[in-house]
Amino acid sequence: LIAPAYQSVPAEVLIDPRDPNILYATLWQQQQSFIEGQGFGGAGMGIFKSTDGGSSWVQLSEGLPAILQANIAIAPSEANTLYAIVAPGSGAIGFYKSTDGGAHWFQPVLGANNERPGAKQDMRPLARIGGGDLPTLAVDPRNANVVYSASVVMWRTEDAGTTWSAVRGAPGGDDYQRIWINPNDPQIIVAVADQGAVV
Repeated sequence: LIAPAYQSVPAEVLIDPRDPNILYATLWQQQQSFIEGQGFGGAGMGIFKSTDGGSSWVQLSEGLPAILQANIAIAPSEANTLYAIVAPGSGAIGFYKSTDGGAHWFQPVLGANNERPGAKQDMRPLARIGGGDLPTLAVDPRNANVVYSASVVMWRTEDAGTTWSAVRGAPGGDDYQRIWINPNDPQIIVAVADQGAVV
């Protein structure tokens, strides 16, 4: 048998639509083995930002838990608005928002100042995709409050994560992996699954 190798790999790299020198990346440590779905973890994981085209990076952590795995999205209409789905080292997956380019994060259901203490997140859009992948996010190109989550069901929030509704189920077990929204007409959406894509 070949011993599994651990390596930190980028899950996503995003470019700020206003400034190509501003980059965001998520890193997580992955175990490569002959069996899919083996464990991952270790040091150097999280959400990172570069303001010099990738020459140097700063980890974004204010308001976030210790990150095991994360996926992020930039709001094209408000590039300082970011969303993240975060799997912490322990505990439930969370949905986070930043309105200052990642310097500070909060869970929208609680608000930036926890003005709704005790409110709970809707966990349905945060369920892992088959195989253990975190849901991926897509933000409406014209409305920064409209966010989609790709999972075994495609979910949408129209209030930046406070409430969610199902857009498309997956009766065949499609496991949606990515969502693309037409920048010229946000009514045109492509959802990509293991079996192909639907428009």
